[in-house]
Amino acid sequence: METHIKHAQFSRNLVMVGFGSIGRGVLPLLLRHIQMDPWQIVIFAPEGDPEGIARKYGATCERKAITKENYKAVLEPYLSKGDFLVNLSVDVSSLALIELCWQREAHYLDTCIEPWPGGYTDPSLTPSQRSNYALREKALEFGRDKHKGPTAVISQGANPGLVSAFVKQGLMNIALDNGLTTKRPATREGWGKLAQQLGIKVIHIAERDTQVASLRKRRGEFVNTWSIDGFVSEGMQPAELGWGSHEKYWPTEARRHGYGSDAAIYLDRPGISTRVRSWTPIEGPYHGFLITHNEAISIADYLTVKESGQVVYRPTVHYAYHPCDDAVLSIHELAGKNMQMQANTRLIRDEILTGIDELGVLLMGNKEGVYWYGSRLSIEEARKLAPHNNATSLQVTAGVLAGVIWALQNPDLGVVEPDDINDIAMLEVAEPYLGEIVGIWGEWTPLQDRTALFEEDIDNDDPWQFKNIIVK
Repeated sequence: METHIKHAQFSRNLVMVGFGSIGRGVLPLLLRHIQMDPWQIVIFAPEGDPEGIARKYGATCERKAITKENYKAVLEPYLSKGDFLVNLSVDVSSLALIELCWQREAHYLDTCIEPWPGGYTDPSLTPSQRSNYALREKALEFGRDKHKGPTAVISQGANPGLVSAFVKQGLMNIALDNGLTTKRPATREGWGKLAQQLGIKVIHIAERDTQVASLRKRRGEFVNTWSIDGFVSEGMQPAELGWGSHEKYWPTEARRHGYGSDAAIYLDRPGISTRVRSWTPIEGPYHGFLITHNEAISIADYLTVKESGQVVYRPTVHYAYHPCDDAVLSIHELAGKNMQMQANTRLIRDEILTGIDELGVLLMGNKEGVYWYGSRLSIEEARKLAPHNNATSLQVTAGVLAGVIWALQNPDLGVVEPDDINDIAMLEVAEPYLGEIVGIWGEWTPLQDRTALFEEDIDNDDPWQFKNIIVK
């Protein structure tokens, strides 16, 4: 009988809000690696447990949507000192649940900072108010004076989440390959100065999903390998990116928020309408979507170096996402219907025939070239490693598992982001579920093989300007 390492012991209630692809995939992993009984777990989900997965593992799943009107009444009976709330939902305010957990002295984790319904699409809100930047600023403001208290980990999955650990390990690998002898930094200032010393100007969260299902996308259908509601919601938000100190070009649609850390900007257009050039080792050059993600802001903020209160170094950071081919077709159809959602959706898992999710960070600007560090996980390996997952969901559930365990081991740190988590400890838990973890050098730049057939406004003196990466 296969045995699994128990990384933590837990004797309290674990409440899960949402039971979609990530909830179903992470449930067996939590029971594998945390010493606890299934009856300690209670799940609330709008659609309940249609596949019987919770029931199979002995957990309780109630068919109930968590709303702005009922969240306190529903959740308070299950939350008291030492309990844990894992928020894997959409359309449930992360900040409301964080505040509730703080009041009840319970721990908290989510994979992204969500608003109540309408927070992404309310036309009365400005693009800045609908941004991840705004959601993050509110969460950090709540936790600013709460450094001691129940740990609340915000935005901890694969990305955001594991990619923050990938960045740190990638920087250490680049330093080694540059012949630079350095101790592993212990502070955000130390990591920022290391990135600055290595000449890192741009960081892409570079992901290419090649999974293919037996039944291809049909007309009037949105297909994806992970939460369709979550993907469309974040795709409809403004495109956002951490804004580097080296940037000389200001995009015509770019705006600053005018409050908070000022580590990021946004574009006056949705992420699923914004394409960028990027590169992964297997795929090579590709066009990805500049989908807003919390890590684009948090990594840029974390690596910022200041002198006398002025920013002297910050990398440009953003997501460059190429989802599975059927999801790309779904986006194309969605855009053609003026962003009116298709009548049918299909989340693919068991019907996937082949493919991998190549998810990592592309660190650019060092003298040796570009360096990609991350996870390459195939559907075949994902099925061997864990039930109820595909390659994409398993990378996320591994990050959730690592975040829950870290919070249990560090229970009184208040509100934290993935960048604050010890990267070695995070990867120690997640690595067995990530397939092949590799670091690979490349010679790609966004100027490589640009066509001479049409005139382009590019900056040949500095290939890492955003104007060279964005697709016009």
